[in-house]
Amino acid sequence: MKRVFSGVQPTGNLHIGNYLGALKQFVELQEQHQCIYCVVDMHSITLPQEPQELREHILDIAALYMAVGVDPKKSIIFIQSEVSGHAELGWILNCASYMGELSRMTQFKDKSKGKENGSIPSGIFTYPVLMAADILLYDADIVPVGNDQKQHIELTRDLAIRINNRFQKQTFVVPEGRFLKEGARIMALDDPTSKMSKSAENDFSRISLLDSDTKIKKAIMKATTDSDAVVRYDIEKKPGVSNLLSIYSTFSGISIEDLEKQYEGCGYGNFKKDLVEVTIDAIRPIRERFEEIRNSLELTKVLDDGRERAEAIAEKTLARVKTDFGLGR
Repeated sequence: MKRVFSGVQPTGNLHIGNYLGALKQFVELQEQHQCIYCVVDMHSITLPQEPQELREHILDIAALYMAVGVDPKKSIIFIQSEVSGHAELGWILNCASYMGELSRMTQFKDKSKGKENGSIPSGIFTYPVLMAADILLYDADIVPVGNDQKQHIELTRDLAIRINNRFQKQTFVVPEGRFLKEGARIMALDDPTSKMSKSAENDFSRISLLDSDTKIKKAIMKATTDSDAVVRYDIEKKPGVSNLLSIYSTFSGISIEDLEKQYEGCGYGNFKKDLVEVTIDAIRPIRERFEEIRNSLELTKVLDDGRERAEAIAEKTLARVKTDFGLGR
């Protein structure tokens, strides 16, 4: 089976956009692939974090992997910082990367905009190299990511090919990006022209997987629509309604075309009320399973086992890389 690697940062509660756009596909991929899913906590400290809050979020993300259906018997679930090979390979790859290619990274440009060079954390600059190390450390064939990570996957491939060519051997497996389905692109409820974000200031701009039924209802009922009261999918003219239709369709399995017919002439009131029920029915089992996992020893056992399995793979890769680079005795 081909090997899959992906990871999620523990910098806030995951929302339905994360679930529909990524985690749902993580679950699907494990049926026919060897999957490695990581909580990439080292990436999260490119910006300052409150330590105890970060530790809680790390465990929350791991528990959510399991709560949405990632099976630790089929997949490896572990915490990035517990496998030292990520940092070790990250340094080796830093020595093989160029400042020019890193300075062209779109996310670096976005995050450093308006800041003086002296105040930009160097971790933001080298972040894509650590991401490359995460992937190459496990000889991953496939990396499921959003389109916003396409440039980082290209860098990973470039580094792998560059090093393979340098040593005239397959030091690294060259991975392929599997870009997540655009149909699951979920936008902010208060601004449907922007992606739903777990860091947005407005708490009602998103629906988190751990939100209460009451919070879900309030967020949907407050969601931006328009004034013509017609339930119709038109991403250009009706972005708010189109976003709600996408959420409804993805959770219910009913096509957008059928939903348009179902709510023809009904306005937004009944449409939103029904969407509340559909969303709550989809999220409640995830939240309940999450609470069960977080309040038991199951998570500790899964993460201990995941670390051991991940280390076994990482150690083999590092040994090969060090030999090719001439490191050690």
